[in-house]
Amino acid sequence: MVQIGNFFFKTRNFLFPVFYVLLFLPFPRITQDYILIFCIGLGITFIGQLIRMLTIGMVYIIRGGKNRRIYAEGLVTEGLFSHSRNPMYVGNVSMIIGMSILSNSVFAIPVMIPLFIFIYQAIIRAEENFLRDKFGTAFDEYCTAVNRWFPKLKGIVDTFKKNDFDTKKVFFKEYNTTFIWMLGATLLFAYNKYFYSFNTLTFSDSIPFIIVIATLTILYFTIRYFKKRKNNIKKK
Repeated sequence: MVQIGNFFFKTRNFLFPVFYVLLFLPFPRITQDYILIFCIGLGITFIGQLIRMLTIGMVYIIRGGKNRRIYAEGLVTEGLFSHSRNPMYVGNVSMIIGMSILSNSVFAIPVMIPLFIFIYQAIIRAEENFLRDKFGTAFDEYCTAVNRWFPKLKGIVDTFKKNDFDTKKVFFKEYNTTFIWMLGATLLFAYNKYFYSFNTLTFSDSIPFIIVIATLTILYFTIRYFKKRKNNIKKK
């Protein structure tokens, strides 16, 4: 499992693009009542995004890898990491579940959800192997106190009070993920509402989609511009 996890860790940047492509495969639909399933999927996806934002905004773990290998400068146990050992992955899996439901595809829910849960479980096992080798008993004690997946809610209010929330950091680190899933949700809505059901998409029907996509794109490049500007100032 550790070797599998190391492989997926190296290729993790390709996981979400592959996942989104698979959402649009022309498999049979789960239901014709798409509005209901869209709202359910959107709600779960938003919860996943919120978990990621809260994790990054309070205490963001520096474990993104180094030279495509698992890396950690220190053992981070503050913020949401005091309630779940992998809050970012909890957010990721929640978003995958939400987007799979939102896709309304009989392939996405029974196949892709278990597949990506397995992938993230393998990555976590590889990371835990690295952290145990590096931090020894300190990591074992952390594992004893905090669940791998399901967050402990006890004391979470105190966690929010103790940790300042860095809104700017969230914007600069999450704008890409947020743009991708919101764009995907918009296209999936159009795909299910018009393309897959063979309904005619008139120009007036397309206006809301154009407005949403244009707004998302403008926000994306605006935040990207200010992020690059900030990085350039730091370099000087």
